[in-house]
Amino acid sequence: MERSFAQEIEKLSLGEGELFHGEGILGVTKALLQSGVSYIGGYQGAPISHLIDVLGDARELLEDLGIYFENSASEAGAAAMLGASVNYPIRGAVTWKSTVGTNVASDALSNLSSTGVIGGALIILGEDYGEGSSIIQERTHSFAMKSQMWLLDPRPNLASIAAAVEKGFELSEASNTPVMMQLRIRACHVHGTFVASDNRAPVYSMNNRLPKAVFDPMSINLPPATYAQEKHKIDQRWPAAVKYLQENPLNELFDGDCDDVGIIVVGGMYNGLIGAMQQLGLADSFGASRIPLLALNVVYPLVPDELSRFCAGKRAVLMVEEGQPNHLEEALNAILRRADLQTEVHGKGAFPVAGEYTGEVILKGVAAFIEAVTPRGLQSTAVVERAADLGSTKSRAVASLGAPVPVRPPGFCVGCPERPVFAALKMTQRRFGAIHISADIGCHTFGALAPFQVGNTVLGYGLGLASSSGIGHLMDRRVISIMGDGGFWHGGLTSGVVNAVYNQHDSILVIMKNGYTSATGTQIIPSSPSQPASKEQTLDIETTLKGVGVKWIKTVPSYEVGKMLLALSDSMTTTTPGLKVVIADGECQLERQRRVRPLIAQSLARKERVVTTRFGIDSDVCTGDHSCIRISGCPSLTIKPNPSALRTDPVASVNQGCVGCGLCGENAHAATLCPSFYKAEIIRNPGWFDRLKHQVRSTVIGWMAGAARVAS
Repeated sequence: MERSFAQEIEKLSLGEGELFHGEGILGVTKALLQSGVSYIGGYQGAPISHLIDVLGDARELLEDLGIYFENSASEAGAAAMLGASVNYPIRGAVTWKSTVGTNVASDALSNLSSTGVIGGALIILGEDYGEGSSIIQERTHSFAMKSQMWLLDPRPNLASIAAAVEKGFELSEASNTPVMMQLRIRACHVHGTFVASDNRAPVYSMNNRLPKAVFDPMSINLPPATYAQEKHKIDQRWPAAVKYLQENPLNELFDGDCDDVGIIVVGGMYNGLIGAMQQLGLADSFGASRIPLLALNVVYPLVPDELSRFCAGKRAVLMVEEGQPNHLEEALNAILRRADLQTEVHGKGAFPVAGEYTGEVILKGVAAFIEAVTPRGLQSTAVVERAADLGSTKSRAVASLGAPVPVRPPGFCVGCPERPVFAALKMTQRRFGAIHISADIGCHTFGALAPFQVGNTVLGYGLGLASSSGIGHLMDRRVISIMGDGGFWHGGLTSGVVNAVYNQHDSILVIMKNGYTSATGTQIIPSSPSQPASKEQTLDIETTLKGVGVKWIKTVPSYEVGKMLLALSDSMTTTTPGLKVVIADGECQLERQRRVRPLIAQSLARKERVVTTRFGIDSDVCTGDHSCIRISGCPSLTIKPNPSALRTDPVASVNQGCVGCGLCGENAHAATLCPSFYKAEIIRNPGWFDRLKHQVRSTVIGWMAGAARVAS
């Protein structure tokens, strides 16, 4: 969800020696300002979206320092910005959600890592990995190794995160190599403190521009320069990075009295590890561990001498590395054998081969390691028994519930304008039979879940239409593709629409025009209904479609299910060749509520007339078949006991979460369901005419009710 940092921006102006307290993302921003960065770009995506929001709120401060900030059109565009550091001694930072964002940016990143940089280049990544993730389960580590870019994974506390930002720029410049820094969800939102430094205005900025352009043929990725660049990576940049890390240690060592064993943990997982050790009695409440720990805030490149020193004299070490491939465990084994150290390396085996290392998983893994190696001076049996007790306590808690905790998959918000579109798509399939629907990344991906279950494939952001290219020519009826307006501007226009027009695809595209990149917190896009003061121009999707040659376009209000069903039916049956586009026009309900509620509150405070709409269900009319729920799925549409003593089926009901979007009634009408829905207008601060109408209506209704009783 989007949040404003307007009230916290003042902390970004703290000076030398002052104590900074705040959220992880705010700490990252402060560290950037302290590092003399000249330009910042990025593309929103959880868990890093808030960094974009903070930078947007801090635009005035950035401008005072001469720092250029751009909310990039895509991750590829953000990565390409770092080209400014290839020829010039200026620092730049970009951010996006990995690994999907890194995949989008991979072309620019590969070229950037090949040429190398003069100015520090930092890529801040939201490492969205684990069960709570919204993306495919891959890791940034493999990409960093592939392209020879250094990877930081700082401990989730603000001091370590801020140091990683500042030292990351130095590491980049010392080795002429871009540096990645990954932050997990908890690291992005952890709260803490660190001692601030003064903000540094960059040497070159919008306030002090570069005097002249520089050309160097070795900065161009063409043979034979590419061969020399590859050799330079290995012979010069890598040793330079290791030398910097030896002279400026970023990894952290924590001593312990059971020093015949040790634990090596990637920095980002330190908090999870120390929490598990505290539960097992292996660490105190201040984090002091009985077993020596080495926290790797830099996971690539590794420093062989540092790892060898830590492992020397130890019988065994545990490598806490989440996910596959197990790069660190394999590298550690190789480093120790080259150093002729016979320390046993435990990792995958004590821990699962793949998947998120939750607190429970880490606890079990550490206990298994303790049981296997029996550290000197430690009551291993007590640790193992403690782990078993904790596991049984959880089992008893689960058993006490009497049933498994129900699964809670993600879903559309109350009143979401995309829900009625999927209801219309469901009705379209009822009319025409099964239709192949190429889905897309965004809120609309939830349409693949119950009750709609619409969407056969998801291949990438803005790629819904492109992914239908293969199947569209092989089906006996037209296929439908889905694309959000954020995905449209991200890359869907060129990869999908232009491609379909050029290749004369006879298919249908539904564009969800909700006005924002809603899934990541409603950030602004070129077609957003409201733009920042610095960007007054709003681009129009329909005009853009016409400009690239789309002839058949229909714009339909998202909430009008009947009209949407008619438009989809027309697109399935029209004889017009080429791409057919249906634009579902409905502002994101969350953003609308954020915009409207303050205005309503102000009107009420001024004692002005305010009309709000609510919907309800007549319990006496409802038959209890719940078709309305199955075709809507709105969280505000629920059930309650039947008021009739002669009927046992619960009836449908609209709860207090209703935002008055009208979908339930629209569905009932479009699908010819029961007439139990009613619309009510709630008038606050009514005028004399409102009161007169209410009195007349009440009188007439009273007469009719009395006549009905007499007739019965």
